[in-house]
Amino acid sequence: MSACGSEETNVEPVVSSASNEAIASLQTPAASLETESPELGSFGIDLSHQDPNTRAGDDFFRYANGKWLDTFELPASRSNYGSFTVLGDRSDQRVREIIDDLTNIEPADDSIEQKISDYYLSYMNTEALNDLGISPLLPGLSTLDAIDTIEELIQGFGRALIDNTATPFGFYVGTDRSDPDKHQLVLSVGGIGLPDRDYYLVDTEQYENVRSEYVAHIARVLDLAGIENTQAKAEAVLNLETQIAQHTWPRDQRRNRDLTYNPMSYEDFKSQFQGLDWDTYFAAAGITDLEDLNVSYPSAMSPIIELVNTVAVDDWKNFMTYRFIVDSAAVLSEEIDREQFNFYSTVLNGVPEQRERWERGVARVGALNSLGEAVGQVYVERHFPESAKQQMEELVENLRAAVAQSIDEIDWMGAETKQEALKKLESFHPKIAYPDVWKDLSSIEISRDSLFENAQNIREFNYEDEIGRLGQPTNREEWGMTPQTVNAYYNSSFNEIVFPAGILQPPFFDPLADAAVNYGGIGAVIGHEMGHGFDDQGSKSDFAGVQRNWWTEEDRANFEMQTTALAAQYDQFEPVPGFFIDGNFTLGENIGDVGGLSLAFRAYKMSLNGEAAPVIDGLTGDQRFFLAWAQVWQRKYRRDALIQRLTSDPHSPSEFRVNGVVRNFDEWYEAFNVQPGDKLYLSPEERIRIW
Repeated sequence: MSACGSEETNVEPVVSSASNEAIASLQTPAASLETESPELGSFGIDLSHQDPNTRAGDDFFRYANGKWLDTFELPASRSNYGSFTVLGDRSDQRVREIIDDLTNIEPADDSIEQKISDYYLSYMNTEALNDLGISPLLPGLSTLDAIDTIEELIQGFGRALIDNTATPFGFYVGTDRSDPDKHQLVLSVGGIGLPDRDYYLVDTEQYENVRSEYVAHIARVLDLAGIENTQAKAEAVLNLETQIAQHTWPRDQRRNRDLTYNPMSYEDFKSQFQGLDWDTYFAAAGITDLEDLNVSYPSAMSPIIELVNTVAVDDWKNFMTYRFIVDSAAVLSEEIDREQFNFYSTVLNGVPEQRERWERGVARVGALNSLGEAVGQVYVERHFPESAKQQMEELVENLRAAVAQSIDEIDWMGAETKQEALKKLESFHPKIAYPDVWKDLSSIEISRDSLFENAQNIREFNYEDEIGRLGQPTNREEWGMTPQTVNAYYNSSFNEIVFPAGILQPPFFDPLADAAVNYGGIGAVIGHEMGHGFDDQGSKSDFAGVQRNWWTEEDRANFEMQTTALAAQYDQFEPVPGFFIDGNFTLGENIGDVGGLSLAFRAYKMSLNGEAAPVIDGLTGDQRFFLAWAQVWQRKYRRDALIQRLTSDPHSPSEFRVNGVVRNFDEWYEAFNVQPGDKLYLSPEERIRIW
């Protein structure tokens, strides 16, 4: 799944009619929320954020956002902040109001409303959590401490997803890339606690400091559980994870679908990867009668199996114990929760303060793998007008027409490949705002008295739901994001583009904004997600979502010549001194950005029906279009957070999602009179458009 901001996330729908009636009592007509003018400025852009002293051709990101960048102070609780965050905060506040309203009506026992309210209240009861301390973990810690043999260790690895602990092997049930109507188990290797293998293997002052802080943090976490000899055990954990990191694939290889698709029968798998009792592993995971699977990183399997057999069992136990505690920290006492925050947010991202507890509670309750769809059902009724959905559907179809025109006109692709590309385009399935059928969460037991048990019950529900998919057909109507999420995604297996209600707000989309602004905002996001179907990885799946090569050799070579050049452009960007963008790792998202903006511009021009766009506030339509794109990516980062992003996030930092994109557009040069000698200037032959 490629997002605007893995593989498919699967959910099963349906909410009872009784629950629908109770939820209906809380709904506010969305139409009452509409206004008569754009939310931002006079036509959809806040021009007060511009820096008039910066030339557009030198730094378009700063030209559009410079005054905001100079004056906005990052909140102490944030690693970064920008347009997405503004909408995320708005979404969180709306969800809080929904939860508060549910609490005030004292919902019926065992209703979904009661579950939402009580899960949130159990999270907010810090006095009870502090009284409990580490005690909710004692049974699990005792189970881990009792591991004594390799067989027991393998059983522990098999139960890791259920027990919320660590394992060097991980799996999920996703879509079979050869047959999207089937589910398939996908097995991978992992287990490192730091953001990327570079944090273990690269000897820079930045990473060496992180490793030192990591050991100190692990020791403190083990101390909180009353464990002895914590310094030595913490060092052993770092040593073990470093050995795992040595066999972890580089990040650009981990996103290569040709390398990560290695289907085989279960019997062939056991024969190829001997040295570990896989029957015991999967039996502990509750998986029987496994017929086939996909092995994501095959060359890493045998070395990790060797580590399981040669590293002391006690070291693996320390590894699992630390992760069990730290991954449970958010549902334990404030002391344990703060220690987790201090390392993963302060040390790794430079964030000095935690977000307010209500914000964290809303995030927990409203998450996709929690009670998020139940919350989302109320959210869309209150905050998403149906008229906006219709406008989005029209925009999607306009973008589809623009993509078709682009495919017809490009000169580097032959007729045979074009036919397949148009077939894929025609098969794009858009999902807008919210699911048609809602996920059934009625069987989850939630009480006001035990946050830890609530979290465990939700985890077990999701786990059983996931492994229960094996042998079952896929459901193309399920969603991988909640309606209140401020994001969008493309799912290659279902060839679908998905736009939750949360992102369909200014600055991305405003029904009352100028057309150029909506095309430069949500239009480019639509184009971005469509573009993922034709990026370096999404283009490896066909119209039906089957991973296969539908290109001629010549056309694929032409495509890769351009994508290689685009990756080389981004390799030159240095957001933090000494830390560069990885052009291959971010290639798919960069193609999505460059292609998406190109397609949105084409669609905008088509929407004018040959007439000239009006000049508004002294700005032409083309200028408003590009400024809208720059406004969408307005964002500031903390230095440490930016470094982590460069090693673990396939999206380029926001500055380069603007400057790295517009410099490839002839129309941008014309709109802002960009000339040779300007810092962003590329000669015409260096500009990459692709779509």
